[in-house]
Amino acid sequence: MMTATPKELVERFYNEVWNSADEAVAREILHKDLQFRASLGPERRGPDGFIGYMRSVRQALPDFVCIIREVIATNNQAAAQMHFEGHHRGTFYGVDATGKQITWAGAAFFKTNGDQIVDIWVLGDIDSVKQQLGADVSESFSSA
Repeated sequence: MMTATPKELVERFYNEVWNSADEAVAREILHKDLQFRASLGPERRGPDGFIGYMRSVRQALPDFVCIIREVIATNNQAAAQMHFEGHHRGTFYGVDATGKQITWAGAAFFKTNGDQIVDIWVLGDIDSVKQQLGADVSESFSSA
C-alpha cells in the first residue's frame, strides 16, 4: 500500500467511503483493528464494524452526504470540520421516515499509521438531528 497523508485518508474516507458507500475502499483504508466512535451509536471495531454502522445510517438516510468544511492535519492525525445531510427515508432515532432533509454539523478526529486510518472519533450535533425529526431531545444522554 502507498503511504498516504492523514488529509488524503480523511478525504477518501468521506468522499469515497461515506458519500459513495464504497465498502471496498473502506476495507482498504481502515485498519483491521480500527476503533470507530460516533455520536450516532456505540464504538465499532475494524472495517466490518464500521461498514455495519454505515449501512444502518444509509438505511435511514439513503442519500447521506458528508461535506468537509476544513481539515487540519499533522504527521499522523487529522481533525475535520463537517456538515452532514440526508433525506429521512427510514427509522432514525426511533422516528419513522418523514421524508424531510435533515442537516447537522460535526467534527471528526482521526489517527493514522501512514497507510490507514486506525482511530476515528466523530462528534455530531445530535440534538439538532432530533429536533428536526421531532424526536424527544430530553433523552440525549440516555440514547446517544
